[in-house]
Amino acid sequence: MTDQASSSEQNWEQRLRSLLPLYGHRNWIVIADAAYPAQSKPGIETILANEDQLAVVKKTLSAITAYAHILANVYVDRELDYVAENDAAGVSIYRHNLNSLLDGSNRKTLEHEQIIARLDHSAEVFRILIIKTQMTIPYTTVFFELDCGYWNAAAEDRLHQAMKASESK
Repeated sequence: MTDQASSSEQNWEQRLRSLLPLYGHRNWIVIADAAYPAQSKPGIETILANEDQLAVVKKTLSAITAYAHILANVYVDRELDYVAENDAAGVSIYRHNLNSLLDGSNRKTLEHEQIIARLDHSAEVFRILIIKTQMTIPYTTVFFELDCGYWNAAAEDRLHQAMKASESK
């Protein structure tokens, strides 16, 4: 293991905390399983967390909610609902614990490839942080797509309606 990787493992929380004030809507934070690939785009940073994946998800949720300027749309793989216990020991308990942890969050379920396509599209312009864990159950990566914490889609719609009404006068 390189010194850089070892340093990342020890400081993933510090790195996350240093990036959150800079991040805003359209940035992503990904809590990945062990098989998640290292990506080559310059705006994607991968760090290691030598911790339980659910603990990393919990700490990340907590860190995001500490900032008023952001909130998270949480994506989980649709495939996770169909992974059988006999194919991936521990998946049933994991699903239960993840569901409990994400209760009350803005959680969305999409097929893995759909989430990856959204992530890849965002990575063309916006920064992405991937925190890789030791998780070895498939389809357990949790994706946080950051959004504005003080402005929402309804307000944006009203803004555009007002602009359109003003133009038609």
